[in-house]
Order: sequence, then structure tokens, then C-alpha cells
Amino acid sequence: MFATCLHCAANLGSNEVIESFPVGRRLAFDPAQGRLWVVCRACERWNLSPLDERWEAIENAEQLYRDSRLRVSTDNIGLARLREGLELVRVGEPQRPEMAAWRYGDQFGRRRNRQLIYTGAAVGAVAALYVGGMALGVSMASFTGIAANGGMWDAIVNGSPKKIVSRIVGPDGKLMIIQRKHARMSRVVRPTENEPFLLNVEHKDGSTLLQGPEAMRAAAQLLPTVNRFGGSKTAVNEAVSYLEQFGGPANTLRRIQLTSGTRDPSNAARSKKGDLKLSKIPGVLHDLPLSQRLALEMALHEEQERRAMAGELAELEREWREAETIAGISDAMFESPTIDVKLSQLKNAALSGEQKKSE
Repeated sequence: MFATCLHCAANLGSNEVIESFPVGRRLAFDPAQGRLWVVCRACERWNLSPLDERWEAIENAEQLYRDSRLRVSTDNIGLARLREGLELVRVGEPQRPEMAAWRYGDQFGRRRNRQLIYTGAAVGAVAALYVGGMALGVSMASFTGIAANGGMWDAIVNGSPKKIVSRIVGPDGKLMIIQRKHARMSRVVRPTENEPFLLNVEHKDGSTLLQGPEAMRAAAQLLPTVNRFGGSKTAVNEAVSYLEQFGGPANTLRRIQLTSGTRDPSNAARSKKGDLKLSKIPGVLHDLPLSQRLALEMALHEEQERRAMAGELAELEREWREAETIAGISDAMFESPTIDVKLSQLKNAALSGEQKKSE
């Protein structure tokens, strides 16, 4: 059982309400599909639980949700807060756009609010420095020049460019150290007809072209940094519409590659001195339109989840190990003959509960 987020490595917290699954302060569950997620309160991303650990927890969550009086719901999504503090998100049978808008709207909205608060606090601190400088006789022009030359304003808005935001194992087995500036300048590569998803990742030692599942895992780790300001409700709805327009995650990834990616997978983002260029280059993550960036993050997240649900053990195990969250996950996602039976029991229990509620 994992205890930290698979995406940002933050502690997921614990609860004393669901004995069979004491991890997390917000759990989302779909009794009809037999899915259970732990929602990270740091990055707001949904962590899909291993198959063998979710069945009893879903049954307990369903009962606790129905017994709770502190709940709000639509026809398809419900939120209940238990006295102990655990929050339960019950997923019914929403259309995919509704589910995506609700799920990612919460995630990107919280991220946006959090970063706006941080930025406001930083601007306030700079303003205080400026007032102090004026008292010492430093002119506004001089102060502004110092701030601009030192990259202060960019750091306030986008965060320190040198902060390490990810560590990814490359195809050669070496560890790639990725700073915030590298994440922003990594780029989507336009594929040929039979090529998989391609991502040119910038890192401290240069750049590396990743492809297929490795590229998707890397992009999923980097995009929360690039999308650190999340998005408004309007931006999230535009991103959801983008996914719907192209028929789901896989087609969306392909479309973004073909329309926005560069065909030059070389080290074009660096100058002769090895420094990252700030000029626009096709496919650079931070230069993609906001709706595309959000749609790309959504699509990658859902593709990861789809592969996990399909029981692709080797890939899921690698994701877990790279995130340094758990060991020994190798047999946690095996499909078993009991799954259909468990799903049937959960569906019947959910239907029975709905009938009792209506009566």
C-alpha cells in the first residue's frame, strides 16, 4: 500500500475511518467500475489504488457515504465530509466531459489559487524591499534595473529557474536532473507515421529524446511544473473540449504532436555555450497554448490510468519506483478471475443502495 503521491511524492496522509485502506484524507471511488483513488492534497492529482487493495475499501466508502449527512451531490458526482475529516468523492455514471471538468477543474483551480497566493506574497515582499530602498535613496529606475537584470520578476512569476523539479532515469540508465527551466524548455517532437509519443527532455547534462511510455511518464512529471498556475474554469472547459474534439487522450496526444511539435529532435534549444535559449521553438512546453497544455496534462494522466487498469505491470512498477513511493509493487496489479465477481457485487450493492434511497 503506497503512502506518498505517485506524482509529486508528497505524503498522502492517513485516515482512521476505513480500516482496510487507512491511506489518504480524500478518497474518490466508483462502485460501478470498481475504482478507488487517493487524491493528493498537495498536487490534487488522483492516485489509482492497486486492485487487490480496493474492494473492501470501496464497500466501506459506499456505506460511509450513504450514512453521511454532510454531503452535496449532482446526479453523477457526490462529495461527503466525515466527522473525522476524511472526504469521500463518489463517482456515479457521468459523461466523460462532466467527469473531466469536475475532476480537473478541482485540481487546476486549487493549483491556480495556491500559486496566485504565493505570487502575491512574493510581490508584497519585493514592494517592501523597494520601500526600504527608497528610504536609503535608491531610485526606482535603479531598483527596476537590478530586478530585471537579476531575473527577479521572472522568478517571482514562474518560480526559481534553478529549482530541481524532477529526477528521471534516462534510456541509458543515467539519472537526469531536471530544473524548472529545463521542464519549461522541454518539447514535444512531431512524429512520423509510425512513431510513438516523443519528448525531448532538457536536463543539466544536455537533452535526451524519449519515446513511447518513457516520454509519456516524463511529460506527466514535467507538466505540473509548466502548468504551475493551473487554469480558470473557462480554461479547463476549453481543455476538456479539446479532448472531446479529438476523441480522447490518445488522439489528443497525437494531435498536439502533429500540430505543435518540432521535427528537429536535436539540441536546438541550447546556445553554443550550452545555455537554454529563451526564444520560441516549436513544441516547447511552456509556449504551447494554455488549453493545449492543460489538455496534454489531462490526456497523459488518463493514459497512465488506462494502462494501470489494463494491468501493464512492468510499466506501473517502473512508475512507482521512479516516484520512490513503494517497493514490491510487481504483483499488485494482476488481473484475477475474481475481479468480475467483485465488480458484479459492487454494482449490485450500489443499485440496491440507490433503490433503498429512493424508497
